[in-house]
Amino acid sequence: MVSPESLKEHAVATTTEEACVVDLSERRRIALEEIDNAKFGWFHVRACIVSGIGFFTDAYDIFAINLVSTMIGYVYWADQAGKTPYNVDTAIKVSCSVGTVIGQLLFGYLADRVGRKRMYGVELMIIIIGTIGQTLTGNGPSMSFWAAITFWRIIVGIGIGGDYPLSSVITAEFATTKHRGAMMAAVFAMQGIGQLSAGLVGLIATAGYQQAIHADQANLDSVWRIVVGMGAVPGVIALYYRLTIPETPRFTIDIEHNIEKGINDAKAFIEKGASNGKNPQETTLVQLPSTPKASWSDFCHYFGQWKHGKILLGTAYSWFALDVAWYGLGLNNSIILQNVGFAGGSDPYNSVFRVCVGNIIINLLGSVPGYWISVFTIDRLGRKTIQIMGFTMLTIMFIILGFGYNAILATSSTLFIVLYTITQIFFNFGPNTTTFIVPGECFPTRYRSTAHGISAASGKVGSIIAQVGFGLLKDIGGSNQWIDHLLQIFAFFMLTGIFSSFLIPETKGKSLEELSGEYEYEERRPVEA
Repeated sequence: MVSPESLKEHAVATTTEEACVVDLSERRRIALEEIDNAKFGWFHVRACIVSGIGFFTDAYDIFAINLVSTMIGYVYWADQAGKTPYNVDTAIKVSCSVGTVIGQLLFGYLADRVGRKRMYGVELMIIIIGTIGQTLTGNGPSMSFWAAITFWRIIVGIGIGGDYPLSSVITAEFATTKHRGAMMAAVFAMQGIGQLSAGLVGLIATAGYQQAIHADQANLDSVWRIVVGMGAVPGVIALYYRLTIPETPRFTIDIEHNIEKGINDAKAFIEKGASNGKNPQETTLVQLPSTPKASWSDFCHYFGQWKHGKILLGTAYSWFALDVAWYGLGLNNSIILQNVGFAGGSDPYNSVFRVCVGNIIINLLGSVPGYWISVFTIDRLGRKTIQIMGFTMLTIMFIILGFGYNAILATSSTLFIVLYTITQIFFNFGPNTTTFIVPGECFPTRYRSTAHGISAASGKVGSIIAQVGFGLLKDIGGSNQWIDHLLQIFAFFMLTGIFSSFLIPETKGKSLEELSGEYEYEERRPVEA
């Protein structure tokens, strides 16, 4: 029989243990709120730069292929009027997206499993290796050029895919609530600078080889290798800073369950902009009631609830719908430019030069401004507002461009360029930016990176469908004769994006814990003895 004294001691011990857990929960809440409310400082700027350079590299590598595809046609398919065959062009472009899907799912899962810090930088090393591999690709008896470069494009794509969930989640978890949208948008806006830089490097390299290209068009072989190879330079510069970025306190507390170290790291981050670097003498490993352990069954249970599952559906489909049009056009800018008289030329040099200039014009007038309008307005207007507005404007613009395509071109190519530029602005001052931001904010820490990877991978599946479909359909009835119908199809996908956007929450001005419902869960669930 248990004595009254034993029962009393057990009750005291249980009460003490509960009080300890409650105290740690409160300390966790306070530590994370201090990060959310911290003064914007140098470390926030550094985090944006380090993450942004990765996206600069990603966009450079993805969109430089527009120029490279034109160049390699003159080098390897001179006997076919210098035009890269459809199957080769498609394989080179789609291969990167295939790799990106793999990278987004793999790195998204691993960042939640082993940590953001442990994985950050690995994806950049893969991009650097793959980029160097592309520049060394050549023809051989046992392997064709296009098969080899397709392989390296897949490798680059895996690294690029890894950058999406990692950069988004790391930026979100270090950001202040007030400036989180602007910080994440600024990271993503580096894509526009990367696209622009690809055109500028292509233009400079082509101009530098002008006499050599006039003498022999095969000298474009050196030009495209320079264009691709330069994409590795910013990655090499950023690599050290990515490898030394501290682990986010949220991961340390919620996933590693190292409460004391997480709290100390949060304080060190606010005071010094770095992790503490020292473990407390007595490491406290406690799984708080508010942070269930990640598992397949918990994942299915969490997202099996409509209130959570609808958000993942909204972020994933919105990104899918967007990328059908974004990549369908973005990786085929040269075709659009050709139809408005800004591509082709009397010789290979002029043809490549005009494509480079055309891409620079499109990016300067549309893409770059759109990104930075988002940076300066997203924390005022809100993510959901910008996304719905963007999809609405894109629906209208694609209806105009699609159904009025031939009439507009017959009237004025300048008018078409103006309308196309407006479309580019609302891509980036719209869903192209918000579909990257929202998945990094609205899911719990244990699944934040995984869910972002799933959403991003859905987008890349859309890009693969668009790239393959664009190539197969555009020449129905003659060369580029079906472009108008493709633009009409893009209008339909933009329309569906409006409706999927209603499934996502407005994340402006809310902490990550509020958005994921972790505080609500903590208050609802009783403390376990």
